[in-house]
Amino acid sequence: MAKSIRATDPRRKRLIRTLYKTKRRFWRAVSEFLQKARSSRVTVNIGKINVFSEENDTILVPGKVLSSGDLAHPITVAAFSYSKKAINKITKAGGESISIEDLMKKNPTGTKIKLIT
Repeated sequence: MAKSIRATDPRRKRLIRTLYKTKRRFWRAVSEFLQKARSSRVTVNIGKINVFSEENDTILVPGKVLSSGDLAHPITVAAFSYSKKAINKITKAGGESISIEDLMKKNPTGTKIKLIT
C-alpha cells in the first residue's frame, strides 16, 4: 500500500487492508473510496440507488446508505454502514442489505456489481 491508512475506526482500517490485498482493480478502487477524509465520505440515499439499479442488481456503496426516497424493486445492497430506516426500506422492497466484507466473500472477482458513489 503506497499511502498509510488514516482511518481510526478499526473495522474500516481492517476492511481497507483486506480490499487492497485482493489485487483486483475493483476492490482496490473501493478501498480508495473508504480511505477518504470524513468530510468527503460517500453517503447515498435509497432514491438514488433506485434510479441507478434494476431488479436483482447488486449495488455497492463505499460509505453509508441513508433512507431518503423509495425502492421499487428487490436488490442486494452492500455498504459500510446503513441507517435503520434504509435497512427497513431495502427489506420491505424484497431486497437484502449486507456488508462489504460479505459481498467480497460472495463475489471475490467483483464482477456484475454496480458501484454507486
